[in-house]
Amino acid sequence: MIDPRVVRGVVGVAGLLAVAEAAGRAGLMDTRIMPLASTVVARAAGLAADGEFLQDVSATLGVWAAGLVVAILLAVPVGVLLGSLPRVEAAVRPLIEFLRPIPSVALIPLVALIAASDARVKVTVIVYAACWPVLVNTMYGLHDVDPVAKDTLRAFGFGRLAVLLRVALPSAAPFVLTGVRLAASVALVVAVSAELLAGGAGGIGVYIIKAGSGYRVDLMVAAAVWAGLIGLAVNALLVRAERVLFRWHAARAGVAA
Repeated sequence: MIDPRVVRGVVGVAGLLAVAEAAGRAGLMDTRIMPLASTVVARAAGLAADGEFLQDVSATLGVWAAGLVVAILLAVPVGVLLGSLPRVEAAVRPLIEFLRPIPSVALIPLVALIAASDARVKVTVIVYAACWPVLVNTMYGLHDVDPVAKDTLRAFGFGRLAVLLRVALPSAAPFVLTGVRLAASVALVVAVSAELLAGGAGGIGVYIIKAGSGYRVDLMVAAAVWAGLIGLAVNALLVRAERVLFRWHAARAGVAA
């Protein structure tokens, strides 16, 4: 059965495209600056068979995946540590709140002076941006663990590590996956932004730069549409995984609501 929310989303997008198409054909928008919606859709469909563009997509996904994996490997253990040790978290929290709002793309010039390659620059800024959602959600997940469950295990003689592995981490897992889902979207945005600012041998951002240098606005917008579609697909997959793996958490949230 098709999810009604998906149907509503498709109808909304179709309505927006129809309005944009009508506005362009009526002369309300300059099609030299913003091409017709039908033109953009046609160009986006054509890019699916463009080998050069597919290589750029592969390059973007490569740095995106590398940065996201490194961010998860760093942020989850640190989040578990801080979430398990309140005094350490209280000491580190001001530093986190200071660093977290700094835009990762603003660090590109500094990272470029340190890193030896464009790929390292992109992965580094992606890691920086993607760490925060995973870190914060991991910490909040550990704060949300039922204290009665932890006290029960301690009463039966289980130590701190056993309580963490048997109760805290399983309970916090849905929050961690939510953080990963948010980080995946952030990482993709930063990956394309880093390509636009730092350039490189390939990537969706590099393709957009090349299209812009040739005044191909239709290809620029079509490539941006593909970036949005990839982000939408990744988010949908992670939402699906979250629902399948943690049905019990969704049920508990529904009861609490």
